[in-house]
Amino acid sequence: MAQTASPRVRSKQLVTASPDQTPDRAASFFHHRLAFETDPSDVHHDQSHGVADFVVLDARQVEAFEACRVPGAIHMPHGRIRQSTTRDFDRGQLIVTYCWGPGCNAATKAAAKLSALGFRVREMIGGLEYWRREGHPVEGHEGNDAPLAGS
Repeated sequence: MAQTASPRVRSKQLVTASPDQTPDRAASFFHHRLAFETDPSDVHHDQSHGVADFVVLDARQVEAFEACRVPGAIHMPHGRIRQSTTRDFDRGQLIVTYCWGPGCNAATKAAAKLSALGFRVREMIGGLEYWRREGHPVEGHEGNDAPLAGS
């Protein structure tokens, strides 16, 4: 039995629907984006090479922090960040925020609040999920047995 070809449905192009930007504008955008982000690989690299000019802040709830976290991370749930709770933080030190992973915005909320209070901040994209996927060490009573996402 011969198969008949199904008619091709033309759809609107999605990738090129927005106008292209000039290389100069694209370079500016990506350089600015990197000023606000870092990733697990870069954080781990610097930590393991003794770079101490930043602190890692876990913005998740206490139970999640105690179960599994980036080694050396400090804990401050994003909902508790305010002037009074950050008065002992070093304003000259960069703060790298993280949470569960791409499906969690606690790190973004923490970064927004901290920067509004005058702190230098970057968000670790991928969060703890990608930290663990890359095989970096963790601390906490559940370690790598902890769930990859919040519950």
